[in-house]
Amino acid sequence: QVQLVESGGGLVQPGGSLRLSCVASGSIFSIYAMAWYRQTPGKQRDLVARIGSGGTITYQDSVKGRFTISRDNAKNTVYLQMNSLKPEDTAAYYCHITITRGGLQYAYWGQGTQVTVSS
Repeated sequence: QVQLVESGGGLVQPGGSLRLSCVASGSIFSIYAMAWYRQTPGKQRDLVARIGSGGTITYQDSVKGRFTISRDNAKNTVYLQMNSLKPEDTAAYYCHITITRGGLQYAYWGQGTQVTVSS
C-alpha cells in the first residue's frame, strides 16, 4: 500500500505565496510521475502541474509563470511552489503519483489540502 501525506495549504492574501508538499511512503519501488491537481466544489479535478520520471514538466496554462513543481526522489516528495496567488486559485489541491511495480503502473491520490486566496 502507498500513502500520500500533503501539507502546506492555508489562507493567503492575493499576491501571496504558499508551498505545498506531498510525501509518499509505503510499497514504492519506482515513482513514474508526480503531479498536483485541484478541485472546486461542483467541478472536475484538473491537472495543475506534473513532473515525469525523466523530469518532463507540464503546467496548466493558468499557472504558468507563477507555480513551480519540483521533486526530491530521495525523499519521495513532490513540491508545488505557488507565487502570485489569485482568488481563482482557491481550491482543494490533491497530490497524485504513478508508480511502477512488477511491470504495471498504479496511481494513488492524497487526501487533499485546502488553499484559499482571499483578502
